[in-house]
Amino acid sequence: QVQLVESGGGMVQPGGSLRLSCLASGFTFDHYAMSWYRQAPGKERELVAGISSVGHDTVYADSVKGRFTISRDNAKNTVYLQMNGLKPEDSAVYYCNAGHMSGNYWIRGPLSDYWGQGTQVAVSS
Repeated sequence: QVQLVESGGGMVQPGGSLRLSCLASGFTFDHYAMSWYRQAPGKERELVAGISSVGHDTVYADSVKGRFTISRDNAKNTVYLQMNGLKPEDSAVYYCNAGHMSGNYWIRGPLSDYWGQGTQVAVSS
């Protein structure tokens, strides 16, 4: 059974940093691209960043380019999101997701219907 367990969220001041982790199980991790999404109250879930199965290709939302970095460790079945220069508008619940990438485009796949519980990020002074 597909399981995604996110961790690492918390409350930080503007300009601060957090590193999110997502431990995946129940599928062949290195066969899938992975991504991070976020959902703020009253807003739709949005793609934040994606990384290809072996980490060669990445994609970022314009709002986080230059501040966030997605990475993965296939030996640990884990995908990370390093978030620097955090802003109040980054506050949301962050989720990881499995899918595919074509070049720098994220593509949902059969595993994309699976979500973890998410991890809350709050940026406030």
